[in-house]
Amino acid sequence: MNKLDILLGLQWGDEGKGKVVDALTPDYDIVCRFQGGPNAGHTIEFEGKKFVLHNIPSGVLTPGCVNLIGNGVIIDPHILKGEIEGLREAGFDLRQTLMIANRAHLILPTHRALDAANEKTLGKMKVGTTLKGIGPTYTDKTARKGLRVGDIQMDDFREKYDHLKQAHLQQIAALGFEMQGFLLDGLDFDAYEKLWFEGIEYLKQYQFVDGEYFINMALDDGKKVLAEGAQGSMLDVDFGSYPFVTSSNVIAAGVCSGLGIAPSRVGKVYGIFKAYCTRVGTGPFPTELFDATGEKLRQNGHEFGATTGRPRRCGWLDLPALKYAVMLSGVTDLMMMKSDVMDDFETVKVATAYRYNGQETKHLPFAACTETMEPIYTEIAGWQQKIDGKIPQRLEYYIKFIENYVGVPIKFVSYGPDRTQNVWR
Repeated sequence: MNKLDILLGLQWGDEGKGKVVDALTPDYDIVCRFQGGPNAGHTIEFEGKKFVLHNIPSGVLTPGCVNLIGNGVIIDPHILKGEIEGLREAGFDLRQTLMIANRAHLILPTHRALDAANEKTLGKMKVGTTLKGIGPTYTDKTARKGLRVGDIQMDDFREKYDHLKQAHLQQIAALGFEMQGFLLDGLDFDAYEKLWFEGIEYLKQYQFVDGEYFINMALDDGKKVLAEGAQGSMLDVDFGSYPFVTSSNVIAAGVCSGLGIAPSRVGKVYGIFKAYCTRVGTGPFPTELFDATGEKLRQNGHEFGATTGRPRRCGWLDLPALKYAVMLSGVTDLMMMKSDVMDDFETVKVATAYRYNGQETKHLPFAACTETMEPIYTEIAGWQQKIDGKIPQRLEYYIKFIENYVGVPIKFVSYGPDRTQNVWR
């Protein structure tokens, strides 16, 4: 019986999952997204071209690969239409290779307006949301009020839409905001809503499927399936730095509910991490650097959000947090990204413990979400040479230091943005 493999981010997102999925896809028949929405930004570069995927699985650039947007994903039809059209113009026609689960929930224009209104009311406690409507959509899903892809084909779809829209407008008014003059992506609300419904009609040319049956039958038929996670484990709604988290389960457990498969059908779990750490938005980040070294990481690594364009916060690798994420998902294979960013560093540091309440610990306590955790560092000599298909000896030491701490082998090392700049160990 074939098992489904999983690929996850192990930090605060932006680890480079798109590139790794693209590298792995030739070995798989189907690639699936199982959670998140257009707040994701998975970047793939090859042959001088750059693609940033938001809702669409990263397997779409591999000929013959089937791609499923699973039930755990949430979809803005207008954004998804634009993403599909961009790929079509680049020569990728997805009409035969893209499937959308009927049970995936829809992001309404009012979800996005409500997201913006909620964020403005939080003041200093704002989450740093991408303003794509993610939180309100998942809230409606949990409250059993949401609209799903399968509803699009129902006769009462517009009636359901108007009912939910009115409920959102009341919530926005209660927060003290007026819809008159409200802008979404630079457009007034009515103009955006019109584009949203055009997106709804556009999606009808694609295949809506019962994703849970589709995946399980594919595995029964011997197909190889890869589930692609979005965001990162430290943003998991249950185990991340709450409340500064995303609204879905990012860890391996989220695959079961996000695609409709049993835990016994999970095979390998690939965990992706950067050779250092980054974070976008608000929330704790123990190893964050506010000095010239942090800025150098940002510039060397081009650390600006693929979805928002915001500069990312940068810092040293946090090994207790990495080991925590490995534990939560049962990671079997590690993949280290962007090691080339530190090619010219004389020394690099890694956090191996924290100082908390006057004591040293390697665990992330509950209060780590709100209290200051002082990192305790180990300093390691930099490799100070370019990586060109072969791992330098001092980088190999850095890799083995991480492996010994975390207890999982690093099988893949990336040293550049192109799909060819990888070393398999």
